Amino acid sequence: MSSAEPDVFEVVNPATEEVIATVPMTSLAETDAAIARAAAAFEGWRRVAPADRARLLRAFAAAVDADREHLAQLEIANAGHTVGNARWEAGNARDVIEYYAAAPERLFGRQIPVAGGVDLTFQEPLGVVGIIVPWNFPMPIAAWGFAPALAAGNTVVLKPAELTPLTALRLAELARRAGIPEDVFQVLPGRGPVVGLRFVTHPAVRKVVFTGSTAVGKAVAAGCADQVKQVTLELGGKSANIVFADADLAKAAASAPGAVFDNAGQDCCARSRILVQASVLDEFLAAFETAVRAVRVGDPTDEKTEMGPLISAAHRARVASYVNEPAFTGSCPDGPGFWFPPTVLTPGRTDDRAFTEEIFGPVVSVVPFRDEADALRIANATEYGLSGSIWTRDIGRALRVARGVEAGNLSVNSHSSVRYSTPFGGFKQSGLGRELGPDALNAFTETKNVFIATEEL
Repeated sequence: MSSAEPDVFEVVNPATEEVIATVPMTSLAETDAAIARAAAAFEGWRRVAPADRARLLRAFAAAVDADREHLAQLEIANAGHTVGNARWEAGNARDVIEYYAAAPERLFGRQIPVAGGVDLTFQEPLGVVGIIVPWNFPMPIAAWGFAPALAAGNTVVLKPAELTPLTALRLAELARRAGIPEDVFQVLPGRGPVVGLRFVTHPAVRKVVFTGSTAVGKAVAAGCADQVKQVTLELGGKSANIVFADADLAKAAASAPGAVFDNAGQDCCARSRILVQASVLDEFLAAFETAVRAVRVGDPTDEKTEMGPLISAAHRARVASYVNEPAFTGSCPDGPGFWFPPTVLTPGRTDDRAFTEEIFGPVVSVVPFRDEADALRIANATEYGLSGSIWTRDIGRALRVARGVEAGNLSVNSHSSVRYSTPFGGFKQSGLGRELGPDALNAFTETKNVFIATEEL
């Protein structure tokens, strides 16, 4: 491409390999102009009365609700998500916006008892917030960032992933339809080294929210540190699914495929390491094999499909590089599409590359453990700490192990990681800060302390 030609990106349907849209990439000059507009709009937006800002966000949530099926179909075509997942994701974006619509009128400060006067705190918005969204869950993760940021009185510039920009662009249209000023919430499709990097380096952007790989997250954090700029990072994962001998093995085995093969394993919360107590390993594997072979992989628009394609040919090649001798696999379609079968490895070693590195595909490793201490040792022997599951009928063991696992989001006898009303985030190199729930709102404000003298000092 010559310097005179516009920079555009061809968006591909990963289930068909067909180009479905051509999206212009935002240039550096255009990024700077958008940030300048967001900075100029900040003072007006922060001064919108809390009740009015809440009303606009409720209207935004209503617009998303009315457009849910359209948004879902965009995500199916753009990201290859199954129709069931895509509809959930559109509903989650609506729910997150609705949840934070209640926040502007509840940004409470405190009155702190002090001598000689009254001491008050205020939660003040930061300014311009830059949000960098990944390709694996483009719609909900965008909302997790922009909804609390807008509710707290910030303006937002948002960069979707090059591969999956369509739902973010549609959300911006719906925001304008709901009455949110255009410069308050802008979506800038573009390349990471151009738009994303400028969010990090531009002094008017006062916070960066990044979801993606740990390697890029470290670079974002380093860049933000140079300006003492706030940052929230949601990074990689290599989560453990720990199955004790006293668990409901049939339920644990039946649910395990969904915990790792959902979204074709392209999920930082995927339980891609299954730790099974040695005394029941064979029994678990037999049931697990039946469940894996039953996973329906295929056309994402089919209501019965449980797993769709990977995002790209390049990513499929990367996932395949981890697989040498699988213990067993499921099936997947032939022909066009970036398909990969559900794959189970039994490496026999916990230092195996497939057991330690984030594959981000439908590949899971199963290893045995002896007792609680051994399970915790294996589960924690990773740089990651995002999510995980514990299967046991012993509530005392469940609590002990949950306190011992170094991860931010744990489920007992389930695989649930995300609720919009509870905090989400990782330990260690899985990230910094928390999204969702009440915690996220404070992540988009600064605490200001004000003392008012009522006596002569």
